[in-house]
Amino acid sequence: MEGAQETEPRWMAGPSGVASWNAAVRGLISAARTTRLSSDSAGLINQMRGLEDLKSANCGEQARLAVAFDGLERWKQAEQGLPADEQGQGVSAQVALARRESPARGSRLLGLAKALVTEMPHTLAALDSGQLNEWRATLLVKETACLSAEDRCAVDEELSADTGTFIGAGDQAVIAAARAASYRRDPRSISQRASHAASERAVSLRPAPDTMAYLTALLPVAQGVAVHAALTRHADALRSGGDTRSRGQVMADALVERITGTPGGVTGVEIQLVMTDRTLFQGDSEPMRLAGYGIVPAVWARRMAMHGQSPSGTENDADGGSGHCTGALSVWLRRLYTAPETGDLVAMDSRARLFPAGFAV
Repeated sequence: MEGAQETEPRWMAGPSGVASWNAAVRGLISAARTTRLSSDSAGLINQMRGLEDLKSANCGEQARLAVAFDGLERWKQAEQGLPADEQGQGVSAQVALARRESPARGSRLLGLAKALVTEMPHTLAALDSGQLNEWRATLLVKETACLSAEDRCAVDEELSADTGTFIGAGDQAVIAAARAASYRRDPRSISQRASHAASERAVSLRPAPDTMAYLTALLPVAQGVAVHAALTRHADALRSGGDTRSRGQVMADALVERITGTPGGVTGVEIQLVMTDRTLFQGDSEPMRLAGYGIVPAVWARRMAMHGQSPSGTENDADGGSGHCTGALSVWLRRLYTAPETGDLVAMDSRARLFPAGFAV
């Protein structure tokens, strides 16, 4: 197979060779940092393109290094008598450490490297030449993951990313081309992948800046389109009736109301807001923690607790919308006792106490 010679490990260099290689890398870094900026627009763009090509080539070389490291570690572990199914343990963690990534990310990077080096030589060559960046290469690897090694090699040859196939194309065009080629090669595997994907439907929550959150639903495409269409129709109907909120605001408010059954979506649902007594009663600025979200500003938390209102969506929205105010909330307090030195929880009230709005200062 063309490019197969690239899969051969290159670990023959001794300490002096590695030292020379490290010196060359430091020289490249120094040259990039000390390069004088061009005085014209075209020159600046060319400099950025050159550095981008260098980044892509570095990613290709990192893939080869990761595969070589994996092979060497597996050989050492085999020599030590480790069973075959246990060989390779710890490799992804060390790759993650070398690339300053999390262990989970390191595992994905190692998988990407193996696919590029052993099964997708054209994609790797495109990475080397700067015709693809690491993200685009990842998309191609991901979209061919359900194929056998032979079929993946065939799709890689069909796409021939190293011939400029994807120059000027966007991410969606890259994904569409890879999916189409994969389906032509093995329609059954693609269909099975789609069926399996439906079983992974889920809802997740992750923090967003400024005390906002991303609520994400992974749904089969028909259901996802139906939900979005229903929210869009609802928003268009209200806006045509004079609602001053934007379409996105109406859709978001309707989603919350329909799921929770309550305007604003908070009443009847417990929100665990953890704060110090200094923040609650003395105006301290120490940030608080909202369970399931993370850190929130002290002012935001204090307003939630003291006034029984969600601070978002007030009647004075900066965007001029109607705000869709959530109304008063029932606030209950539970005292937690922590060790001053470590912050570890040492005791807590067994019962929560109602904190009426009249007690607020």
